[in-house]
Amino acid sequence: MTTVDARRAAPPVPVTARRSPAGPVLAVLWAGAAAVLALWWADTGSVVGTAGRLTGAGRIAGLLCGYACAVLVGLMARVPLLERRIGSDRVARWHAMAGRYTVCLLIAHIVLILAGYAAQDQASLRHEAVTVVLDYPDMLKATAGTLILFAVGITSARAVRRRTSHEFWYYVHLLTYAAVFLAFFHQLTLGNEFNGKPVATALWYALYLGVAALVLWFRILAPVRLNRRHRLRVESVHREAPGVYSVVVRGRYLDELGARPGQFFRWRFLGEGMGWTSTPYSLSAPARPDALRITVKALGDHSAAVALLRPGTRVWAEGPYGALTADRATAHRTLLIAAGVGVTPLRALFETLPGEVTLLYRARRSEDLALGQELEAIARWRGAQVLYALNGPGGERPDISARALRATFPGLPGHDVYICGPHGFARDVYEALRSAGVPDRRIHHESFEL
Repeated sequence: MTTVDARRAAPPVPVTARRSPAGPVLAVLWAGAAAVLALWWADTGSVVGTAGRLTGAGRIAGLLCGYACAVLVGLMARVPLLERRIGSDRVARWHAMAGRYTVCLLIAHIVLILAGYAAQDQASLRHEAVTVVLDYPDMLKATAGTLILFAVGITSARAVRRRTSHEFWYYVHLLTYAAVFLAFFHQLTLGNEFNGKPVATALWYALYLGVAALVLWFRILAPVRLNRRHRLRVESVHREAPGVYSVVVRGRYLDELGARPGQFFRWRFLGEGMGWTSTPYSLSAPARPDALRITVKALGDHSAAVALLRPGTRVWAEGPYGALTADRATAHRTLLIAAGVGVTPLRALFETLPGEVTLLYRARRSEDLALGQELEAIARWRGAQVLYALNGPGGERPDISARALRATFPGLPGHDVYICGPHGFARDVYEALRSAGVPDRRIHHESFEL
């Protein structure tokens, strides 16, 4: 097991609280939706009859769907302001919510528009659908984009994701870009809000081109620059516990990345058949000017293959991302609660957080405690404490209830608490902490369960 040299351990970093920009960002998004509704209002006179009401509702749903598509792609752009200050988990949840709204608005748009046209033409829905798809300009492309969006929505459903690999979900999800591109042009050719209205058309182009620019810069050009400059390669792979391995990645000028304890990168290992998938792994030690380290548990095909990486394998990284950092802390007493491989970002925070720090580490058996020697060394160096919550001899689970937490950690409501572990564990601990009197603002957790 890799150990840490206490004499070289980084000193705790100071705490500087930051205000999350989530509120202003949401205000901007809602203002955009209101502006989209204003487009319809400005272009619409009186709405008469059933056909008019159905068509008007379909136009509103279509405009909001088009706007939601732009928001959906923008949230995929990995803009550092959002990823690092709001938190990647919250951005991921916003993206998932935007996806559900987009699909619902798309269905409403299709049904309402076809129903309105059918009522106007006194034709059947089937006949109207065939006419619209085959005879209207840009509708074949829009139909293809619609089918792709439905496929993305289906594979993003929680029940489906549990039964498919991350790699399959990832590549289907990338088709969102193609879907939005295919559906874009029919909005301008068929949308009454844009026909003969150059200002509205220019604003719609600006919205989509702006989002495209964000994707181009932050998902393509910035990662290319990062990897050309830092030239990352695998230096070594170490076994930490059954199925858990640490990977040391060597590179140049890594201090320029500004990676902080608690953050993560998205990694591609360009060898062993792993280069087609980008997977997020947290730093399990503070970044050094010449090296980064991650610790990975074999939970799927990609993570299991990490153990087989060879020294010298080229690495493609994107980041750093995440807001599970010292910036969130407001108190001088901190409790870190980790389960399983969730100890990795908390191990880095355990070394660097200021003040009084205690780590509670949950695992089934003592053999499953990854990075244990490092944690003990850090605890001795800084006078901190490591506690272990292991199953009993008969498999009994340890008590991590509100009552047990209050008894073990006096003055718990005055602590900042960082949680990292499986979704179910983190949810239960979060509720226990709230029941124990810890205010929400002092519970820090990033979850990617959508």
